[in-house]
Amino acid sequence: MSDTQENSNNAVEQEKAYLQELSTQPMPTRLKGYIRLSGPGWLQSALTLGGGSLTGSLYLGVLSGFSMLWLQPLAMILGIIMLSSIGYVTLTTGERPFRSIYKHVNPVLAWGWLIGTMLANMVWALPQYSLATGVLQQNLLPGLLGPDGAIGDFASKLIIVGSILVVTTAITWSYGSGHWGVRLYEFMLKIVVGLIVLCFAGVVFRMAMSENGIEWGSFFGGFIPDFSAIFRPADTFVPLLNQLGDQSREFWTNFIVNKQRDVLMTAFATAVGINMTFLLPYSMLTRGWGKEHRNLSIFDLSTGMFIPFVLATSFVVIASANQFYGVPQPGFVDNLDVKPSGKQQGEFDGMITGRLKNTLKTTHGEETKSWTDEQWQSEMEEHRTKISDNEKTLAAMLVTRDAQDLSRSLQPLFEGKLFSDLIFGFGVLAMAMSSISLLMLISGFVVCEVMEVPAVGWPFRLGTMAAATGALGPFFWTGKAAFWMAVPTSVFGLVLLPIAYLTFFLLINQKKLLGDS
Repeated sequence: MSDTQENSNNAVEQEKAYLQELSTQPMPTRLKGYIRLSGPGWLQSALTLGGGSLTGSLYLGVLSGFSMLWLQPLAMILGIIMLSSIGYVTLTTGERPFRSIYKHVNPVLAWGWLIGTMLANMVWALPQYSLATGVLQQNLLPGLLGPDGAIGDFASKLIIVGSILVVTTAITWSYGSGHWGVRLYEFMLKIVVGLIVLCFAGVVFRMAMSENGIEWGSFFGGFIPDFSAIFRPADTFVPLLNQLGDQSREFWTNFIVNKQRDVLMTAFATAVGINMTFLLPYSMLTRGWGKEHRNLSIFDLSTGMFIPFVLATSFVVIASANQFYGVPQPGFVDNLDVKPSGKQQGEFDGMITGRLKNTLKTTHGEETKSWTDEQWQSEMEEHRTKISDNEKTLAAMLVTRDAQDLSRSLQPLFEGKLFSDLIFGFGVLAMAMSSISLLMLISGFVVCEVMEVPAVGWPFRLGTMAAATGALGPFFWTGKAAFWMAVPTSVFGLVLLPIAYLTFFLLINQKKLLGDS
């Protein structure tokens, strides 16, 4: 046994002895000790505070105001219950979950969980790179790395994704360096999570101190569950919808509800994903945790994961709702000297075109199937003048906001573009890079599990590179807002999540595996 391995084992034994001693101490002393020993929960927190959670929170505020603040905490509570169960099984048996599921539940479910985790990593990495690229090009270094910057759009993206990949790889590989590497990695992520929360707390504090302030009554009321957004448009759209004809109202109602549902699924899916169910047990085992750590694991998840997540996501919802809820994007229906971005103009025109096509198909029925492109164009031009100002206002309210829109809306609060861009930009960049690193970490765990080797050395390092697929995101998601990429990828992740719920429900009820526990 090497000196490093021996020192690591000694540290774990000392930790177990310390936990036994803590169990006899008063509650305040136990809590203080648990805080010092916490770790895997903070990894979960850093992973969940990524592009998906940011995007879900941003668009929840845009589409629903404060009314959906309850959604993400509820999803997180359900996730913590599941993760606590996973941790209980893992720490009780000391066995890697994949092997437990394979032997005691079903080999197909075991492989389904493992493959689903890897797929989620590879897909979820895409919006993280897209987000990081977006804030660097739009907020932090637009003059140098922006689409119209000195280097050019394609070269800028190459530099950004290359730099992020190098930095996150170096950080992630430190995890495979033994006990000290694990502690260093967890310590760095604790700092990152703290900075994320502080960045968005600063935004909300500045809003609260502004002339308009924040409607705190509506804010606290938003934590009361209301499932109506699944079936009907948010309140801010209703007055405009009521002024439309039946046909137009039906189109816009369906459009808004579908968009709300996508955002709801994004927010729910990113609170706890299938890859998080893989990260937790393997990060616990890597730390050397055992039965003695079961109470600590619940505390770790309930504090290190829940508190930062609820604070950060609530702050983003407050910021976006305060600035965007019920507010049309400037440049579409007002006389302000503001020119919308090309992406937003295209999206706005697309909504109006969709509305016209819907009307023509309803009016002319089967006849439209034989129309040529010229006929479609002619008919739409004829009907375009019938689009009311209310419909244009609805479309302008629904245009997808991007990184530069939120930071620009904060400029009056921070009395200048520079500070608003820095506060928002660094918060988003920290979110994206911490998530990228953790997706790489999980991919390393998955590959080592398939190879049946410890999560150290070159098998682990090469395995982490499976999540490098995310570097392709900024190059293939060019026609829409960088932030919106997290929505379709999160919906995909939600489809995979039931695999984990079913698998661990069956596992925790295995008497053969857990015995009296």
